[in-house]
Amino acid sequence: MTLSPYGLIELPWWGYVLVTFVTVETMFLGVTLYLHRDQSHGGLRLHPALRHLFRFWLWFSSGAVTREWVAVHRKHHAYADLPGDPHSPVVYGLRRVLFEGFELYRAAGSDPETLRNYGRGTPDDWLERHVYSRCTWAGIALFVIGHLVLFGAPGIIMIAVHLAAQPFFAGGVINGLGHAVGYRSFEMPSTATNLVPWGLLLGGEELHNNHHAFPRSARFAAQRWEIDIGWLWIRLFSALGLARVRWVAPRPHLERRRREVDADTVKALFTNRLYVLRAYARRVVLPVCRELKRCEPAVPAGTPRLLIRHPALLAEEARRRLRELLERYEVLRRVVEYREGLQLAWEDTSASHSLARLRDWCRRAEASGIGALSEFARGLPAYASARG
Repeated sequence: MTLSPYGLIELPWWGYVLVTFVTVETMFLGVTLYLHRDQSHGGLRLHPALRHLFRFWLWFSSGAVTREWVAVHRKHHAYADLPGDPHSPVVYGLRRVLFEGFELYRAAGSDPETLRNYGRGTPDDWLERHVYSRCTWAGIALFVIGHLVLFGAPGIIMIAVHLAAQPFFAGGVINGLGHAVGYRSFEMPSTATNLVPWGLLLGGEELHNNHHAFPRSARFAAQRWEIDIGWLWIRLFSALGLARVRWVAPRPHLERRRREVDADTVKALFTNRLYVLRAYARRVVLPVCRELKRCEPAVPAGTPRLLIRHPALLAEEARRRLRELLERYEVLRRVVEYREGLQLAWEDTSASHSLARLRDWCRRAEASGIGALSEFARGLPAYASARG
């Protein structure tokens, strides 16, 4: 009797591809739903049975330890792109994060201070203490043995693809390219980007900029044309009673007929402040820059980017060029000043002062003589708190 090189289960080539795809995607689903949205940020609460299913699968298929992953990720948010960030390409360089992201994770996850400060609230039951945290490589060993027994020689390739997927895509692509390339829905001190608007292959983690804008949100899609596959799974699990959404990022609620600025307007602007600043960039900064370029061809092509980019992300040379532009072109200086004044209006701790300041801002903006700014100011009263 001879042993088959294909193990107990022989499949067509596409069968091996399908099985590998399912195992990898289940691992990514465990990362985004259990480790990320449930354990790290608490915007989602999974049913205990589903939690343990993901916890087991992550241990079995990747050796992931909940407390370590959560601690490293929380520290990443606490020090995003600053010294202390465990895996920022700004700190370590894109190449290192992309190809050595797993090593950076391991180094941060083995730091007792990081675990003590950022790993609180994670599972600490008997299984966690005696199996999942203590025998991290036992799960992977069983995973490898199982593949070899079931699939034989093709299982070697399946194992290699599976074990390389999380370190490269989750540790390298999201933490590396997700802070270097792509588009930004929201400007903030972090360099986080959205790699693509359709987060289908990595559980929605591709929408990294949106996540940094609203870390606790159980839904990563922030614009209506974005797709977060993880959110679709959450909706399914919620319908089955296996998940409960605790918080999702707000989306602007507009009531076009409103014409007067009131206290609710201030509240709505503060709640949707990242959306308001994005609208300001699109409806004020860009049109003003285009008009100025028509009148002054010498205006540098990168001017809009300098004006829109969060000041904390500008290098010294970029800051110098921005100062020169603001000194040379009064209209650009006024656009920046009005943006800063708008932020001060909704950040005032006194409700009455905020309302008075916002009304004054709108009055001055409408009379500024800058067409795009006047139109933007007239549209602000439409922002309202969501009903229900």
